Amino acid sequence: MLHARLAAIDAEPVPRGEPWLLPLLAALALASVVVIALAARQPVIAILFGIGVAAAGLIAWRRRVPDALDQPVAEVAPDYSLVSEGLGLCADPAALTDAEGRLLAVNAGYRERFPGLPAPGEIDLDADTRLALEAARDLAWRDGEGCAAGLATADGPVAVEIRRVGAARDRLLWRFPRPRRSPLLVLVKRLQGVEGEVLGEAGVLGAVIDGDGRVIAANGLFARRTGFAAGQADRIDVLLEGAGEGRVRIAAEGSEGQPLRLLHIPAEPGAGHAGGITMLFASGEAPSLGEPASLQALLDLLPLGLALVDRDGRFLTSNRAFRNAAALGDGPLPAFPSDLVVKEDKAAVADAVRRNSRGPAMSGDLAVRLAHQPGEPVALTIAGLRNLGEASVLLLLKDNSEEAKLKRQVAQATKMQAVGQLAGGVAHDFNNILTAIIGHCDLMLMRHTPGDSDYDDIQQIKSNSNRAAGLTRQLLAFSRQQTLRPQVLQLPDVVSEVSHLLKRLLGETVVLQVKHGRDLGAVRADPGQLEQVIVNLAVNARDAMAGMGGGTLTIQTYAVHSHQVAELGSDILPIADYTALSISDTGCGIPANVLGKVFEPFFTTKEVGKGTGLGLSTVYGIVKQSGGFIFAASKVGEGTSFVIYLPVHSEEKGASKAVAGPKPKAEELWGTGTVLLVEDEPMVRTVAERALTRQGYTVLTADNGEEALEIINRGETIDLLISDVVMPVMDGPTMVREARKTRPELKILFMSGYAEEQLRRSIDIDNVAFLPKPFSVQELSEAARKVLATRE
Repeated sequence: MLHARLAAIDAEPVPRGEPWLLPLLAALALASVVVIALAARQPVIAILFGIGVAAAGLIAWRRRVPDALDQPVAEVAPDYSLVSEGLGLCADPAALTDAEGRLLAVNAGYRERFPGLPAPGEIDLDADTRLALEAARDLAWRDGEGCAAGLATADGPVAVEIRRVGAARDRLLWRFPRPRRSPLLVLVKRLQGVEGEVLGEAGVLGAVIDGDGRVIAANGLFARRTGFAAGQADRIDVLLEGAGEGRVRIAAEGSEGQPLRLLHIPAEPGAGHAGGITMLFASGEAPSLGEPASLQALLDLLPLGLALVDRDGRFLTSNRAFRNAAALGDGPLPAFPSDLVVKEDKAAVADAVRRNSRGPAMSGDLAVRLAHQPGEPVALTIAGLRNLGEASVLLLLKDNSEEAKLKRQVAQATKMQAVGQLAGGVAHDFNNILTAIIGHCDLMLMRHTPGDSDYDDIQQIKSNSNRAAGLTRQLLAFSRQQTLRPQVLQLPDVVSEVSHLLKRLLGETVVLQVKHGRDLGAVRADPGQLEQVIVNLAVNARDAMAGMGGGTLTIQTYAVHSHQVAELGSDILPIADYTALSISDTGCGIPANVLGKVFEPFFTTKEVGKGTGLGLSTVYGIVKQSGGFIFAASKVGEGTSFVIYLPVHSEEKGASKAVAGPKPKAEELWGTGTVLLVEDEPMVRTVAERALTRQGYTVLTADNGEEALEIINRGETIDLLISDVVMPVMDGPTMVREARKTRPELKILFMSGYAEEQLRRSIDIDNVAFLPKPFSVQELSEAARKVLATRE
């Protein structure tokens, strides 16, 4: 390597003097002898010394010309655009960082795996996992290489390999290898399918063995002759015995059995173990792989799409994986490879095949778009072949439909997350406005009685404001930021509570059937929100059956145990015990191209003016915020089924059940004491101040956290601190932490438009109460009275 040679040259001492001088002096001396010999008429001596003159001169000239490697090499600053292109050749997520952990270059796999491009050291990990990652990084910085496996992230476990790179060894190369499917499992599936039958018809006994030499699968011919049965896990050396001359014999056939030649192909060459496919040939010599049946069977065993092309650019053969990737099915192959791609890519494919078939043997990748899926570019590898008969070009095509599906799912999840964050932010700001409107309505209603000219108008304003508050709750439900009041409950009880309402909503043309399973585990969820889920799904089912003159709506609850979840093989549903709720109808069904969009916000199939498009998105948000999962299945003309999986709740040891106290009476809302109100929104602060003052409290106000701390530090008596959570400059939690340094007994009531569960995880402060926005004057008074009545 050139860089190794340069390092060795740099380590050598620089020679002193001129290395060419001594050979030059020797050449001059020998030239003098030649002149003397010629003068003395001794040609033989002159010729001999003349040769010495030439040799010495040549040595001096060679030493006079500097070696290219002796020239100083200028240090070149790295071109990170070229580094990014190099990382792009790696299929796994990869990134290059400096010594401080800052990103310098990433590849496309890293962008897809980690949206937002966090540095490798800033990936969202728990404490133990982060320690493992830091240990791997320190090991790489010290020894040059480090690795860690099983790092738990929100999207599943990942592994990481870290190497110290760079001329100055001041860079770290991070690679997150993707888990790959076991080649042995691929061989097992192929051998137990049509390929194994083709091998058997050709007289080939095939078996797949693991790294310990145990037979884990075999084709029919092997099983019949050796007596192997699935699940036995017999060792290959038990089923076979030596027959001399490099052949083996089937042990079950005894010494009279026919000698067979054994061919073993490792599943992973160079992996260090013998796992792979073993074939036994009945003929005295190994069969020619040029035979069509044997060659096709071997090609079909490969999980990678492979095809052979002749010198004229025509297809010779292909394996099953190639046909699947090109969507050819069992039909005939097209004439030319260019027939597989879209019109714009035909010329590039034809030119690449022609160059590889007639020029020197080489290979390269070409990004093309297949005719059956023009929107998804795929990599087509074209390699030249020599000495393989008619075959001159090898085509490799990978079936990346599953990878494309995952990409679309990631893009959809990213879009849904962005919309959810936007909805949550809008709902938070809108809640402040609704709080002011509802509060002012309550204050005005205190000065009016039923029958006044303005009473009904004020009630109408308040009613519309409450409807708007319901819409914001739907937005928060979709973004999973709404305030839930979870309880431990049984799903049949919730269904029973809402069944009476459903019978009125569904009408006379829809028959409601309710079925409950046995041994259902308790779940922890908000009963009111679960009722909303059932009502939304039932109303959608009613509308789907309206065009068919009615139908049957079936609501069913049943238990799903962990072993049943494992049998489902779902990549989304974790293995655990669940209580399931199924809501099925016999309506018109949902087309396949629409089914994947039903949970998107503002997507509706109803006509203009009907439906908000938030029903199913709200259902999705409530189920996900409750820790559950929802799946939809439908057939056009047969009906639709939604299945909700809620994890079974396990009561923690020592957990005490909260007992709700009686609701305070109107006269109990009056109180005494000093309340410090901190709110950055003037309209909310004004309403809250007036409401608390009317209830008998002395109210001090501040519009930010710093002003509130100044009031607290003045030493005034404060019985209750009511504060917004999100404020500019200093937020509510930071202000409370500072206040409790001098007043640890201070009672706190937070109010916010964000979800209580989300805020409690981020606030992490003991002995605080929470009031969600929007709230009425009475709700504010009840919350203040309740906090002041608590005793620590």
